[in-house]
Amino acid sequence: MFKKVLIAEDLDAIAVSLIDTIKEIGVEEIHHTKYCDDAYLQVKKALNQNKSFELVICDLSFKPDHRENKINSGVELINAIKKIQKNIKIIVFSIEDKSYRIQSLFKNSGINAYVPKGRDSLTELKKAIEQLYNNETYTPINFVANALQDKTIFEIEHYDIELLKLLANGCTIEEISLSFKKNGLTPNGHSSIEKRINKLKLSFKANNNVQLIAITKDFGLL
Repeated sequence: MFKKVLIAEDLDAIAVSLIDTIKEIGVEEIHHTKYCDDAYLQVKKALNQNKSFELVICDLSFKPDHRENKINSGVELINAIKKIQKNIKIIVFSIEDKSYRIQSLFKNSGINAYVPKGRDSLTELKKAIEQLYNNETYTPINFVANALQDKTIFEIEHYDIELLKLLANGCTIEEISLSFKKNGLTPNGHSSIEKRINKLKLSFKANNNVQLIAITKDFGLL
């Protein structure tokens, strides 16, 4: 079983339940933090000391308070951790259930399991941890797996996420093209970018770019 696990969860009651559940399956060392910045720093410190975490369990949303943070969401945290420790296992434990969101987390953020918060979530979490320990990916059959296998869902890629972010920031096609060229994203020609935007609008049934941004934000992609 995993020996060292980090929990990033800002609600104490949920964190306590997670800790108790993880103890039941034999995890020896469990750390908990309420802030994404702290979680990232703990992972980085452990890595530098050759005492790496093997598994991170995190929520997607963290309620802001008086403290100013550089990392403000679970997705940002996951991406930051994966940059410094690519092989770490990550379980998302969240109430969010949008199919597009889940697809993006597996494909673009490289998570290993998604467990929805609910009635049987702690039982599902145990299963997820056990499967990840055996180098398997975990998706609850009655929930996430169906969403991931839905062939009617437009396949969202990292390219699309970056394109939507730039659109949301008010960038023009020319500015998006320059940004893509700078960051090595292809295709980056004006025509290709316009075609991709039109494809996204068609998939999300959006009449214009403003509506596209609003819809994709609602789906949790931005």
